[in-house]
Amino acid sequence: MTLEELQEAIRKLSPDELRVFREWFWEFDGQIWDKQLEEDIEAGRLDKFAEEAIRDRIEGRCTDL
Repeated sequence: MTLEELQEAIRKLSPDELRVFREWFWEFDGQIWDKQLEEDIEAGRLDKFAEEAIRDRIEGRCTDL
């Protein structure tokens, strides 16, 4: 199935089917995002951001929420 075919199929969904699809896609997309984030953390790709945030906190460049 091409992207265009998929888009057309989605356009043809009833309102109830579209609601169910939205809920499914929200969950599906969230799982993919979570997996990518976990992989980035494990690979150390976020370490520099964490170090910068800790440094900013220690040096008083943060405010409590």
